[in-house]
Amino acid sequence: MPTTLGLLGTGRLGSAIRDLADARGDVTTAWAVGRGTPPADRVDVAVDVSHPDAVAHHLAWAQATGTPLVVGTTGWDPALLRDDVGVPVLVAPNFSLGVALVRRLAHALGGYAASAPVDVDLAVTESHHRSKVDSPSGTALALREALAEGAGRTSDTVQTTSLRVGGVVGEHEVLAVSELETITLRHVAHDRRLFATGALTAALWLAGRTAPGRYTLDDLAEDTLRHLLVPTARPSLAHRPAAPAAGSAA
Repeated sequence: MPTTLGLLGTGRLGSAIRDLADARGDVTTAWAVGRGTPPADRVDVAVDVSHPDAVAHHLAWAQATGTPLVVGTTGWDPALLRDDVGVPVLVAPNFSLGVALVRRLAHALGGYAASAPVDVDLAVTESHHRSKVDSPSGTALALREALAEGAGRTSDTVQTTSLRVGGVVGEHEVLAVSELETITLRHVAHDRRLFATGALTAALWLAGRTAPGRYTLDDLAEDTLRHLLVPTARPSLAHRPAAPAAGSAA
């Protein structure tokens, strides 16, 4: 049976998610609600990409109906999500697995900065379209937290800047700058289908969770990205080719 999907939010991202779902044979969009009240009927999973002010109501609805909920809306108070939420809830300020990878690299970069022989300034910059409400973005805050944690610093020591210009889909940079070098991690989203694809992937993953509680995109990304960051073992001396004897032909 196809997974039934409910959409809370019918803006650009919500519409993109629906288009992707409608093009698949394993997902059925049961309903999509803009500013109205969600239906009382339970679906296999719902995705909230609406407005920060609506998140509290949608969390209460998910609890009342027993519906797993993916929250992609940013700018709401995380204290609204209690530990005893009662249903699986996945919160993701950004649905890109590429950003999940950058977050992991930002943590490693912070560790590198902490061990550097000179002072290293840490910063996160981000740019989005002029209509984006929250600033800094939820993604920028997550990257800042990872960078600071890796460096053993507090988040307020990481300089953070935001721009709201034109129709920029999303750009994020993580920087470590010293008098000796600059290291930059950069992620640029070219199309909102990137986030729609990630949101739908997250929804299908969450629909298969049985344990209630809070999840993040990192829980989903763990299986996908963990192997990328495991160091490759160096060959031992016993397996290295012997050096040619002196005077022998190379």
